[in-house]
Amino acid sequence: MSKIFIHLQKVHDLVHDLEHNYQINLYKNLLKQKDFSSPKIFTGGVNILLWNQLSEKEKAEALSKNWYVYYSYRDAKTGKLKRMPNIKGNVNKFKTKKERVTYLSAMSIALEFLLEKGFNPNTDINDIEELLNRNELETSKTNKTTIAIPKEKIAIVDETIAITDEIIAIPRENIAIPPILSIKEAFEFALNLKKNTIRDTSYKNFELRIRKFRKSLDENKPITHITKKVMNDYLNEVLINSSARNRNNTRADFSSLFQVLEDNEIITDNIAKKINVLKSNPERNKTYTSQMQIDIYSYLEKNDQILLLFIKFVSYNFLRPIEVCELKIKDIDLIGKRIYLRTKNKAVKIKIIPEILIDDLPDLSKYNPDSFLFTPTGFGQDWITEPNNKRDYFSKRFKEVVKTHFNLNKDYGMYSFRHTFITKLYREMRKTSSQFETKSKLMLVTGHSTMTALEKYLRDIDAELPEDYSNLLR
Repeated sequence: MSKIFIHLQKVHDLVHDLEHNYQINLYKNLLKQKDFSSPKIFTGGVNILLWNQLSEKEKAEALSKNWYVYYSYRDAKTGKLKRMPNIKGNVNKFKTKKERVTYLSAMSIALEFLLEKGFNPNTDINDIEELLNRNELETSKTNKTTIAIPKEKIAIVDETIAITDEIIAIPRENIAIPPILSIKEAFEFALNLKKNTIRDTSYKNFELRIRKFRKSLDENKPITHITKKVMNDYLNEVLINSSARNRNNTRADFSSLFQVLEDNEIITDNIAKKINVLKSNPERNKTYTSQMQIDIYSYLEKNDQILLLFIKFVSYNFLRPIEVCELKIKDIDLIGKRIYLRTKNKAVKIKIIPEILIDDLPDLSKYNPDSFLFTPTGFGQDWITEPNNKRDYFSKRFKEVVKTHFNLNKDYGMYSFRHTFITKLYREMRKTSSQFETKSKLMLVTGHSTMTALEKYLRDIDAELPEDYSNLLR
């Protein structure tokens, strides 16, 4: 419990008989620069002036959060107002809005009285009673009005929240009312935060989906204009024009964005979570046969050795094409036989370079360590563009050089080599090891974070096939 809370209870008793006029005068000089901000009451992220308009669920969610009094005090070193620890006391033991507001109002008034009297929360925590004595807290027996806060109904009167007719009025500005941002303001706020929490490549796709959604809306309307129906209608259009997978990915991005808004108390509820995920059948590149792989390698050896080495990183190191695109010369440690790369799921990951790949690497010592390993014009050149553009370039190059020559359909791509060699490695390892042993060893190679993820992947690419069961059918 905050140390100041204990003293605030004493102050509330001491100022029990203060003149009513004093409370009015507290707010006359609000525009003057003070060493503190007026204490405000945080009410679970909702506007309590509109409490009766909230649904029962919204009320319950607000009451499930911590309520407290908060304020700022000027820092002696920086000269700027600095947020002080929240004051909760026992408020969150109360189960109703009325009890909590009454309780926190009393704490807020007592705290502001102390601050007006010169209280410094950084130095005077243990000397509050002495401070009060210095300021001669004497009350006149005439014209006095009690300011004890009874547990009565709180009414809105003009620009104040009145706690009974005679006792005290708390200005609206002392109640923390979450600002209602426009769609544009709320989205920009969330995007700025997301930009610093996810990789650039992921952010580009995320931002693209969010901005498309924004274009379908009136950005000047409040963020509360976006309801479950509004979001669902847009997702249905995405489904009709693309696929269930794209629709689900869009929904996931919406949920991620709205979670930022909920966490920062800009909205009370992440409505995207309430929208169902549709069943989708993801398309996966087919595995090449052994002969197809040999033929492609032989053809590229004569026609495009850069593309061949690119594919070998996918084949032997089981990297995703976009990860290969981002490799720099300095990421390749030929002495330690290590690759340092940024992956889809981790900031930096270390993988070994198998001997079969080291033998095919050029002499990297002659290149600038900060240049990219693969570029359109050769190894170790500058290539300033987005990672997605780099991946698209090599995908198109593969299509022009390989797919056209071998007349391959959309089921085959560079990713197919990853499936092909994981399947080959798995079946070779299974010759001498059990399923569990094989999968345990394979996890270290493929980079799957869980056994469940690896098993699903192996099922999808049909890596494990049964033995011939003809004898069982005779």
